Amino acid sequence: MTNTIRAEVVTIGDEILFGQITDTNTAWLGTELTNIGIRIVRKSSVGDQADAILQILHEAHQRADVIILTGGLGPTKDDITKKTLCTYFGVDLVRNETALALVTSFFEKRGREMTDLNRGQADLPANATYIQNDWGTAPGMWFEHDGRVYVSLPGVPFEMKHLMSNRILPKLREHFKTPIIKHKMIRTVGIGESFLAERIEAWEDALPEPIKLAYLPSFGGVKLRLTTTGDNDALLDQQLDEQVGKVLPLIEKNVFGYDDDELEDVVGRLLKGKQLTLGIAESCTGGYVSSQITKVPGSSAYFWGSIVSYSNAVKVNQLGVEPATLEQFGAVSEETVRQMAEGVRKALGTNVGIATSGIAGPDGGTPDKPVGTIWIACATDQRTVARLLRLGQYRDQNIQLTSTYVLNMLREELLN
Repeated sequence: MTNTIRAEVVTIGDEILFGQITDTNTAWLGTELTNIGIRIVRKSSVGDQADAILQILHEAHQRADVIILTGGLGPTKDDITKKTLCTYFGVDLVRNETALALVTSFFEKRGREMTDLNRGQADLPANATYIQNDWGTAPGMWFEHDGRVYVSLPGVPFEMKHLMSNRILPKLREHFKTPIIKHKMIRTVGIGESFLAERIEAWEDALPEPIKLAYLPSFGGVKLRLTTTGDNDALLDQQLDEQVGKVLPLIEKNVFGYDDDELEDVVGRLLKGKQLTLGIAESCTGGYVSSQITKVPGSSAYFWGSIVSYSNAVKVNQLGVEPATLEQFGAVSEETVRQMAEGVRKALGTNVGIATSGIAGPDGGTPDKPVGTIWIACATDQRTVARLLRLGQYRDQNIQLTSTYVLNMLREELLN
């Protein structure tokens, strides 16, 4: 078996440390490097200061075989990555004619004047292997130094991803002869991590080497990630599938999908496959459930619309909730949420209606109905079901959890 190859990812830029942009590069790089058998041992962020970058590079050299840097490759004075790499490697900047031709063509095609700063994009450390950037002017660079590989990439995510996917990852696989790492994700909903762990404890204890299990909790559910390493791709898939087959009978009720499946994707496929349409009535979630549904491309095939009935007047006038129901039981009640689900189904002419009504917080609760008291419902032509949720004190979490639970209720009804 090939030895483990270790990598460190370093993101460069004051804007990352100041929180002015969200660093999505490291998460994406972690996934992609892991998929080719390279293990991330550290992720670091550093500002636009040469001393800080040099310190990180010296530290990374001690613990990693691959050091990947993103950012600081623009044409302005605050972009100092190339000059700092020259200092680190003890070399000078040298103009790369291939890079210059590409930068020149980039500006000519857009009818824009090229300045000396733009021409400077073609100046690379003398020991760099130039990696062509098809989507921008900042070059990628590959260095081999003292038994390590250093890669410098633009910080712009779509440029970085294109370079990494098409040029760097294949080059890393060839350079290091990396092993195959395979993952299988089992997506569960409606069960907590500790309850899930107890239920599958015997199966987990019996997992053969080298298969490893990780629990990845998320809103309303847990992802079970199985990982194995080897040299035979087909055999690894077979081994993972065997373990999924063994654990599935223990947790089948809570499994909604695998790998990249999201709950809204699964619900959408069920609705489309059964040629059913959906309408949504939302109160406490304020349109969040509808936004989850419409994240899925092609959702117009089954999603007809929603009514955000934040006021009781809208519940009565648009959804047909009985005023007597609101007066006797209140907006946050089983009786009201049932009528909301049935009402939106009738108002929009859909096969299925789902509804949410509750107290998301942080205020508005009472002794009888504290913050986090939420009712959800699903209505079909067969029946209407409702469920009480008792959630916490945090508004955003309550909204997201309610969305997860009502979509899972819909999934369960569609399967039934």
